[in-house]
Amino acid sequence: MLDTLDPADPSFARDPYPYYAHLRTTGPAARVALANGTDAWLVTGYRQAREVLADPRFSNVPPRAAGRPKPDSPAQRARGCLARHMLNTDAPDHTRLRRLTTAAFTPRRVDALRPRIEQLTAELVTDVAARLAREGTADLVDAFAFPLPVLVIGEVLGVPTADRADLRTWTYQVGSPADALPAGAVDRAWTSLHGYFTALIARKRRAPGDDLFSALVHDEAEGGLDDGELLAMAFLLLFAGYETTMNLLASASLLLLTHPAELAAARQGGPARWAAVAEEALRHASPLEGTTWRRTTEEVDLGDGVVLPADASVLVVLAAANRDPGVFPEPDAFRPGRYASSGERATERAAERAAPHAAFGHGPHFCLGSRLARLEAEVALPMLFGEGGRMPAFTLAADPATLPYRPGLLVRGPRHLPVVSAGSSG
Repeated sequence: MLDTLDPADPSFARDPYPYYAHLRTTGPAARVALANGTDAWLVTGYRQAREVLADPRFSNVPPRAAGRPKPDSPAQRARGCLARHMLNTDAPDHTRLRRLTTAAFTPRRVDALRPRIEQLTAELVTDVAARLAREGTADLVDAFAFPLPVLVIGEVLGVPTADRADLRTWTYQVGSPADALPAGAVDRAWTSLHGYFTALIARKRRAPGDDLFSALVHDEAEGGLDDGELLAMAFLLLFAGYETTMNLLASASLLLLTHPAELAAARQGGPARWAAVAEEALRHASPLEGTTWRRTTEEVDLGDGVVLPADASVLVVLAAANRDPGVFPEPDAFRPGRYASSGERATERAAERAAPHAAFGHGPHFCLGSRLARLEAEVALPMLFGEGGRMPAFTLAADPATLPYRPGLLVRGPRHLPVVSAGSSG
């Protein structure tokens, strides 16, 4: 019998993989008790994870809130409105929202962002290099992995440059535990985001730009999105766009700093090898630890003796599925060669060529921003770590085993990544 799982436990947040490996020995899914007094089924097997994510018997619609209702307030109303996004819907509502959003995220539209992403990345790398020269140290999360995706999502949403500092502040506050900020700060941030996005939508209706969000605002197909749906979509694009990419960049940076041979291989291998680094980081250190919660609408037999009852809370643990030893040889090893191009794979045995990872989910809710996240990583990592660029040589300034990680079961990544100039005593 496993102990009660406390996702806020710093030691679990830092390294949940032994727990998931132990859980997997009991079957591809297991019922666990959570520290908040509830229980849930965690799906840890790769095959079963993909099956659940594609099965309509698992609903994404959140259950009605139990217990005493929270008092009405502007912040509470903002939370309710911004939570109406498509990750919390099933077909046919999800199908309509997904179709409209997919039209705005075509490969052509996403790829057109590359020059701007390169410019934003170069500016941030210059800032980090200047900080290292000035202070000898920098935090790659605060100075690079966090601001880059927020700035890119600003481009996607068409947020004016002058407003992006506020957007970054509100985003940080909403994503922080309430007790980590001054009283009322989180509620004020929710209200500010709601007010800002409301004004942004009105502005896009009056004067659309060439950004992806303008395309959503003015898409009249199937009736288009109403203002409430657009508000929720802006919120989803903001948080899904920055949170996952921030964790990808931070985790990939940590992996490269602690695997010098793989860093050297990336520097020698060119764009294809950097792309492989990004893919293996997505598998090895899944930026989304788990999907959004699902609920069974009827009893479901997952096989291997696992039967989920109706109305059960279910979490597909992507981080566990991506380290299923039945699918990924040496699942705990960081080996970008798994995802290298065919020419580079000559030294890999065919049996070791990796299956597609599940970092972006699977099925109807597969991440629409996957191409954008990959693009950001493939631009950012070589600029930050490539030889002969703007960055001076730097090393990790902390024991990796002591780095704090973001708590919870939804997202995962280091909260801080301190580095120092090479040769510095720190």
